[in-house]
Amino acid sequence: MDAMKTITEGMLKAEPPKFNVGDTVRVSVRIKEGERERIQAFEGTVIAKKHGGISETFTVRRTSYGVGVERVFPVHSPFVEKVEVVRKGKVRRAKLFYLRGRTGKAAKVKEELR
Repeated sequence: MDAMKTITEGMLKAEPPKFNVGDTVRVSVRIKEGERERIQAFEGTVIAKKHGGISETFTVRRTSYGVGVERVFPVHSPFVEKVEVVRKGKVRRAKLFYLRGRTGKAAKVKEELR
């Protein structure tokens, strides 16, 4: 049991990224193509955060060529290089699944002013 615990603790990121649901983020993902590795950015709105601890995930949604694209990223994945907050969103929900049914300006999230 102790060996299992040390493995999971070693996998945890020392400084997990700080962002909330509604924020627009740019996720840098490491992609392996055969022998080569490159970093690809995926920018969109965080519509959900789930679980906690080592299994914590977040869902990012964006519209690409008129098609809604969602990706689920584990927070502590070694393939997630970094998460940059592009803009802070002002929302009153924990999950923004209602954005799936909206297009154009209706799918926007208000910016949080400080």
